[in-house]
Amino acid sequence: MTETTRKAAVAAYKERKIAAGIYAIRCVASDEVWIGSAPDLSTIENRLWFTLRQGANPHRALQEAWNAHGSAAFIFSVIAHLRDEDDPGYPRRTALRNLHLHWLEQLGGARI
Repeated sequence: MTETTRKAAVAAYKERKIAAGIYAIRCVASDEVWIGSAPDLSTIENRLWFTLRQGANPHRALQEAWNAHGSAAFIFSVIAHLRDEDDPGYPRRTALRNLHLHWLEQLGGARI
């Protein structure tokens, strides 16, 4: 990679739009659901799958299900995006937490 292409890649990464939101991980084999929130949805799936493959995920029930059923039994899906235009004066972290609580109640899953 040349210096010019590297600089262009770094600039593109810094200028990307970050989407916060709520995601769900479903185990098809056991029909369990885990619901989490992330300030950057574009990176959370890779992070979760990496920690699960390494056996280092901090959520014990999720790790145990992964170990029992394997990676093929899991589905990652984005449930909701946090829209910045909803209320610019409302703190983003609070809005994300409230959206997370809403989906926990709606789907009845475990919190991540």
